[in-house]
Amino acid sequence: MLRIALPNKGRLSEEALELFETAGLKADFTSSRALMAKMGPEYQAIFVRASDIPEFVADGAADVGVTGHDLVVESARDVTELFDLGFGRCRLSVAIPESRGIDSVEDLPSGTRVATSFPGITTRFFAERGIDIEIAKVSGAAEIAPHLGVADVIVDLVSTGSTLRVNRLAEIETIVESTARMVANVDALRDPALRRKIDRLVTALESVLRARKKRYLMANVPREKLDAVREIVPGMNGPTVVDVMDADEWVAVHVVVDENRVFDTISELKDLGAAGILVSRIERLTP
Repeated sequence: MLRIALPNKGRLSEEALELFETAGLKADFTSSRALMAKMGPEYQAIFVRASDIPEFVADGAADVGVTGHDLVVESARDVTELFDLGFGRCRLSVAIPESRGIDSVEDLPSGTRVATSFPGITTRFFAERGIDIEIAKVSGAAEIAPHLGVADVIVDLVSTGSTLRVNRLAEIETIVESTARMVANVDALRDPALRRKIDRLVTALESVLRARKKRYLMANVPREKLDAVREIVPGMNGPTVVDVMDADEWVAVHVVVDENRVFDTISELKDLGAAGILVSRIERLTP
């Protein structure tokens, strides 16, 4: 079986499990506390902390895994990022108390104390800038550190920035932009049997992600308007056109359209005299 390391809790875990299930790989747990689950006959999920997944994959305990790009960078382990899953979007940023009035990391004095749960990234970032710092390693709630005198600056994950604003902190620089990534063990990619399973998995997951921003549109249109219809809905390889039984003057057009084009497409088709327009979600889409 191909071993897949997945986050054991939090939003990353929920979204990863939903993605795999939609791709046809639902986790079959033997109990609510199980740390392993089958995903069909060829795949087995292993549930661990998201921060440990780069280690599990790099060491070969898992062949592939899903975790945040920030955690991959922090680990500095030799894994291959296969593709971006698009969820879990955040950024790792430097933030300081608003009262200090500093706009750039270059203005921070030597010896600045930085609270963070990402000591590896933080150390490398400031070393590249030639700024000597001290690390105050915390496991969470870094925002409170400057107000307690634990640190002068924090390096922490930011999503909307609301937590920083509530704690009177100002973001002065982004270090890493992060989303969930599919990562793979280097040796597993070299193994022909494992590589086939990995490629099949990637194809399945990508088909789900591709479908999320698309819609399947069907409409009956006058045959004489087909040239104009092709301009409106070119589709992936051109619209599929099917004759309507007992209605020579009409054809049925089936096409995949971008989600953000649905409103305009329907209006333009109606202007051409289209009828019976139906729009539905797509579960998977493979070119």
